[in-house]
Amino acid sequence: MTRAGLATLSLKSRVALAMAVVLLAGGVFVLTAALAYGRQAARETYDRLLLGAANSIAASVSVRDGALVVDMPVSVFDLLALAPDDRIRYRVTGPGGTTVTGSDTTPLPRETGAVVFYDGAFGPEEARYVAITRRFAERSFSGAVQVIVGQTTRARRALAEDIARNAVAVLGAAGAAVALLAWLALRSALLPLPRIGAALRGRDPTDLTPLNLAVPREVAQMLLPLNDFMARLDRQVTGTRNLIGDAAHQLRTPVAAIRAQAQLAADEGAPETRARIVARIHDRAISLSRLLDQMLSQAMITHRTDTEPRALIDLRDIALDVLEDAESAGGVAVELNLPDAPVMVRGDALALVEAGKNMLHNALRHGVAPVRLGVRGDLKAGELFVSDAGPGPGDAVLSHVGQRFVGGGGSLGGSGLGLSIATAVATSHGGTLRLDATARGFEAAICLPGPTP
Repeated sequence: MTRAGLATLSLKSRVALAMAVVLLAGGVFVLTAALAYGRQAARETYDRLLLGAANSIAASVSVRDGALVVDMPVSVFDLLALAPDDRIRYRVTGPGGTTVTGSDTTPLPRETGAVVFYDGAFGPEEARYVAITRRFAERSFSGAVQVIVGQTTRARRALAEDIARNAVAVLGAAGAAVALLAWLALRSALLPLPRIGAALRGRDPTDLTPLNLAVPREVAQMLLPLNDFMARLDRQVTGTRNLIGDAAHQLRTPVAAIRAQAQLAADEGAPETRARIVARIHDRAISLSRLLDQMLSQAMITHRTDTEPRALIDLRDIALDVLEDAESAGGVAVELNLPDAPVMVRGDALALVEAGKNMLHNALRHGVAPVRLGVRGDLKAGELFVSDAGPGPGDAVLSHVGQRFVGGGGSLGGSGLGLSIATAVATSHGGTLRLDATARGFEAAICLPGPTP
């Protein structure tokens, strides 16, 4: 199967394939071990039979009138008859290797010892032999007597095959049971996935709230990123919805006012009155343009929060970009307060510049000169601040700071979008928007954490 085919297999098929491979490899290993164990068990079993028969024959050897006499016991043949398909032979030799009784063709052992097992031939067949040495020390006879008993290996092979066959049968039954249990366990383990799919299918298209399902820890590793993705998507949808709603609600009145003023200017005959009306139209158009810029900036900030990577930037560069924009717009003089050392943070430069521009615009429009723009901080945190000499708004107004289209007096005023943008930028960067009344006036600052490794 190709790599692409494996990638499209279901989880159940993958587990089934893996189980089949494991069971096959395990079956080969167990079969090999069972055959080896069967051979060993069969050898030990029939070696005991041979040893028992040889001991019986050795016990029946005696010396009479200086000659060896073998009184072959019947129990020897009864014992060896436990392997009815095998042929047997024996041999008893005296000192010097002379045969006392039995077959002269029975092979002798190559090793010496009281009991020696060895393999040999029995005609065209393989055979197993045992040799026992018994020593006599009498007046009429002295020397070693060797008793050799052998038998073919048919019963041994049959016993080894039977043991291996039984082991394979048990293995097959156990493997089938394990495979069935694994299949049932896998089905049970995968039940949360259809539940997640059913929960998503049953939702309203506009419902992007997090899924709250009791799932195993492994499935939760997939559910958490899914909820995180839905939260980012919800912020994008909410930003688009707010932009559309704000545009429909906030632009209708100023556009209608400009149209009415334009109509008045068209119907007015007195040049002085018409000039005043045109001036009001111009002021309304500037305010409308500023409002549009802020609405689009807020939509852009909402979009960039989840899409733009955070880069290492110097807040002093942000302050210079904000000041350059204010000077190009023809604003009043602004005092710049920058430290000698860099103040590094990790963030989105465009979003921070936009937030600084909105704070500076509020101070220039609603504050009291002199207006100051500056940066302060260290390795742990950094601040981009704008201050003026005004008293700032009261507590009632400060409680609504950051809300869209909630204006205030003093250093704030306006639609409230400027500080709403600054609040959104500070929050998206893991910081806060700080508003304080100081001895020199009122200050708004975006407080950001230092760069993380």
